[in-house]
Amino acid sequence: MSIISYNDVEILRKELVVLKHVTMSVEAGEFIYLIGKVGSGKSSLMKSMYAEIPIYTGTANVLDYNLVDINKKDIPFLRRKIGIVFQDFQLLTDRNVYSNLRFVLEATGWKNQEEIDTRIEEVLTQVGMLNKSYKMPHELSGGEQQRIVIARALLNKPVLILADEPTGNLDPETGEQIVARLHKIASEGTAVIMATHNLQLVEQFPAKVIACENKQVRRL
Repeated sequence: MSIISYNDVEILRKELVVLKHVTMSVEAGEFIYLIGKVGSGKSSLMKSMYAEIPIYTGTANVLDYNLVDINKKDIPFLRRKIGIVFQDFQLLTDRNVYSNLRFVLEATGWKNQEEIDTRIEEVLTQVGMLNKSYKMPHELSGGEQQRIVIARALLNKPVLILADEPTGNLDPETGEQIVARLHKIASEGTAVIMATHNLQLVEQFPAKVIACENKQVRRL
């Protein structure tokens, strides 16, 4: 079953066409690389999937939401089903790992402290960081911070993870570990779309590849 279905979609930013005639689908548990030069529309395509950028024309469905005429009040519910992994981490620097994760759960409606503790323990275990919950972000390496960001993305058991250049600020070996971790997450049933410039990683960890070029997307 497709969790994302785009048909002849056009995406604009500041009234300029970024991508046109976008037709693609993503299945549950699928891993997809999104490749293309800087400015080719990779980030815009991802942002359209969680209604950060509107769909201009065509039909677009993500997790049973029609993005063409999605109601503003429905956008938070769509976003709760999507985990987002940023290149620049975006962790809160004034609190430790545990408090970063608790903040997200409380912001998305979790109230039971025992359930919060259990879920934080689960996601930290999933990314191999359970022993770092007391650390402040600045005490962690780039790779460790990125693993925490993946843990944060997993908190609400998303159906889809969008990872925008998650290895961009990491050394090659750490980047490989992060991609391997994302592939494992996909094998457990969560679809992953990863934007990357690193074609070596694409070769090393094969999966479906979609290229953004000349304002269009095509399957490689």
